[in-house]
Amino acid sequence: MSVSCGAECLVVLGCARWAWKRCTYIGSDDTETWPTATPEEFEPIPRVCRIILAVYEPDLRRPKYAPSGGYRLNPDWVIKRVTYEQTLGHAPPYLIYLDHDNREIVLAIRGLNMVKESDYKLLLDNRLGKQMFAGGFVHHGLLKSAVWVLNAESETLRNLWVENRRVYEMVFAGHSLGSGVAALMSVIVANNGGNSALYNNIPKIEIKHFPPDDFLPRTPTPLEDIFKSIFCLPCLLFLVCLRDTFISEDRKLKDPRRLYAPGRIYHIVERKFCRCGRYPPEVRTAIPVDGRFEHIMLSCNATSDHAIIWIEREAEKALQRLKEMNEETVTTPPKVQKLERKQTIEKEHKDALERAVSLNIPHAVGSTEEEEECSRKIEEGESSMDKGDATCEKS
Repeated sequence: MSVSCGAECLVVLGCARWAWKRCTYIGSDDTETWPTATPEEFEPIPRVCRIILAVYEPDLRRPKYAPSGGYRLNPDWVIKRVTYEQTLGHAPPYLIYLDHDNREIVLAIRGLNMVKESDYKLLLDNRLGKQMFAGGFVHHGLLKSAVWVLNAESETLRNLWVENRRVYEMVFAGHSLGSGVAALMSVIVANNGGNSALYNNIPKIEIKHFPPDDFLPRTPTPLEDIFKSIFCLPCLLFLVCLRDTFISEDRKLKDPRRLYAPGRIYHIVERKFCRCGRYPPEVRTAIPVDGRFEHIMLSCNATSDHAIIWIEREAEKALQRLKEMNEETVTTPPKVQKLERKQTIEKEHKDALERAVSLNIPHAVGSTEEEEECSRKIEEGESSMDKGDATCEKS
């Protein structure tokens, strides 16, 4: 009897400890050591968010869902719109926008549509460690979608770049599900740019990716658990509690198969622990390798924070606040000199690459011939993820 009581007490204490850690952990904890972004580097974020919002708008000349201040876009510069009927479920709808003011060619992809079965199939087409690509692991369904969009639009993008004297930057952007697709598109083009007939000598330095980040594109794989929880929430919570109790956080994060957003992250922090409402937003930035910035914070604010219109609104507020803080230092030397900030960014990039290499991903880096063969198949729309080629996919 005493043994069973002791076991029950241990289970209760363990569950209480797990629940406390879950309930008290907030998004800002992931980035508390990150430095503050500068206005110059954060400036494109709200602007690109408005282009993504334009994908949802049926007519930019007579907008119905315009954000505060409007889209600030020229409808005549929209080169192409692609709908679900045209993508045939291979990708979410997107548009191509030629931004002459900022010298950018933008391909923006909309987010998850809750009533489209094809979007769910795309999102759930993955399992841990299923798809290997470019020296690491990626989401299988999102990679297929990224390859499809590039095969469909590479000629259009290349022609636009050439017609504009090869000086415009190539920007891939997306929200929610589209964010993951856009991220992988940028990786594919960066890896093949300059060496591929498909992406005719587009310099790697001219490729940018701005996905508004939230819990959906950050970690696509764990969303399977979220959808399963609809059917068996108590059972799932108990199993997750046991897993988190007996498997350390460090051990889980060191698993090289786990997915995380590539590149630099800008985290807009506007909430505080045990306080209601939003606070003046601050922007923190870093390349997330340590810890990987992959916790999913589900709360009563998750839905509203996930909406692209809220991301655009808070990003614009954050940008204006950064500019105001920067103007306050005009009479005194700025806290972070531009040259010093540039050196810091370069050092962060170098350190992140070194830490990524230290993950020791097995079989992730093949020979030069294997990588070239994988790139060739992607260009031809015959990615080995559908053919079982071990070069691009780990079976």
